[in-house]
Amino acid sequence: MSKSTEKAVFGLSGAGLGLDELIRHGARQVIQQAIEAELAELMERFANVKTLHGQRAVVRNGYLPEREVLTAAGPVPVKVPKVRDRSGSGVKFNSAIVPPYVRKSPRVSAALPWLYLKGISTGDMGEALSVLLGDDAKGLSANVVSRLKAQWADEHVAWSRRDMSESHYVYWWVDGIHTGLRSENSAGQCLLVVIGVRPDGSKERVAIGDGYRETKASWLELLLDLKKRGLQGGPRLAIGDGAMGFWAALEEVFPATRGQRCWFHKMGNVLNALPKSQQARAKADMQSIWMAATRAEAHAAFDRFVSIYAAKYPKATETLKKDREALLAFYEFPAEHWQHLRTTNAIESTFATVRHRTTRTRNCLSRPTFLGLAFKLIEEAEKTWRRINGPEKIKLLLEGIAFKDGEPVQDDRPVQQKFAA
Repeated sequence: MSKSTEKAVFGLSGAGLGLDELIRHGARQVIQQAIEAELAELMERFANVKTLHGQRAVVRNGYLPEREVLTAAGPVPVKVPKVRDRSGSGVKFNSAIVPPYVRKSPRVSAALPWLYLKGISTGDMGEALSVLLGDDAKGLSANVVSRLKAQWADEHVAWSRRDMSESHYVYWWVDGIHTGLRSENSAGQCLLVVIGVRPDGSKERVAIGDGYRETKASWLELLLDLKKRGLQGGPRLAIGDGAMGFWAALEEVFPATRGQRCWFHKMGNVLNALPKSQQARAKADMQSIWMAATRAEAHAAFDRFVSIYAAKYPKATETLKKDREALLAFYEFPAEHWQHLRTTNAIESTFATVRHRTTRTRNCLSRPTFLGLAFKLIEEAEKTWRRINGPEKIKLLLEGIAFKDGEPVQDDRPVQQKFAA
């Protein structure tokens, strides 16, 4: 970039400024230009609105006091313009880029629940972020973080009251997340999380609640609340751990939904019942079950596993056998979806870094804060979720076409053979 171009872009010579200062100056100008563009759009929208004296009804009216917005590049001074509505109809200018009272970018705010759940206390938050932002993180005082946590709790409450009458799901992943965080009411509190797949194949948050040790009563309350807010029915298949009270609650609220046990959880439970010397081989033997191309081959691999380990390790084989059919339910759904249906990885990956925390959080959280932190954590994760493989196959499911070994069938014949005939 030439010096003349640099001046044009940043509006300064750059003399005596380091790279960080140049970036902040550039960010300030870009943000300010974007805000002015927002204002210009508003002014154009009301350009033809006149007062009784023929004057423009909506006009510029100076600026609000300058404030700093904390970004990943450091604090950036911002001046948001004001408008005056001469007609008295109440037209105001609110920037979508820098909404009223916002003093930090979404990128910085998004890091806060992660840091807190990783064990950084409210008072240490500014120090932790200073690793990324240097001394410019000074705006993140304990009071600021406390206000943010209250805001997240309010956002979770509003989201948890949304209308569900237009919501439809093909699959659910469900899990109870034990983070190790202590609530004010119970040391056994856990998060109850439901993530769903919509008919277009996209994933979204369905429910984020809490309960005591994943009991049926806790899950029942969550599911009944979804139904009360308009959810017409459950998904075609729900994937979760076999130890939860969720399954009993699901049978009561959405009995038509089938269950698929999570292979990730099941393999862990089986391996825990085996000596370490046998675990590597047993893991490979179990993988041969859920990686089989057909249900018949999976049953054969299942029987093989039982015959190898039953005599010496009956607890391990009984742990596997008790959920035999539920572990193989995915064979009656499109093969393109199998990798999504065999585990609760959609939830596991989101909470992998915080699931086993036990001692780092020194303070005891209130229930709203507990849920608000989880809400913001999943909200950020949702931005990176992609659609499931083969979303076009969902249409066949919704049309009532059955699947066998991952392939659609009609009249006991594969769909392709039927059309060929």
